[in-house]
Amino acid sequence: MPKFLIQATYTPEGAKGLLDEGASGRRAAVEQVVTGLGGQVEAMYFAFGEDDIVLILDFPDPVSMAAVSLTVKASGALRTRAVPLLTVDEIDEAARRQVAFRAPGA
Repeated sequence: MPKFLIQATYTPEGAKGLLDEGASGRRAAVEQVVTGLGGQVEAMYFAFGEDDIVLILDFPDPVSMAAVSLTVKASGALRTRAVPLLTVDEIDEAARRQVAFRAPGA
């Protein structure tokens, strides 16, 4: 199952919602969304600094992750970045594939 790293920052409105609902309320909401699309929450951490929340999610396909990303961004409560995560075996496979590429000016 494809794995994604999510880094998010709450907008002022989103932070107010977090204060009202609490971290456990947000965890339950995230679990509901992710499992509703056949995914799984591997890890969820709150942070301070550039990111307010960091998650590792498994989804059955990238389209499911895109659907969640679009919906969350449209809410205006969070600014998010989703990064696909690859296993060591997947990178080994990628390294074995032949790619026809010519650098600019080469």
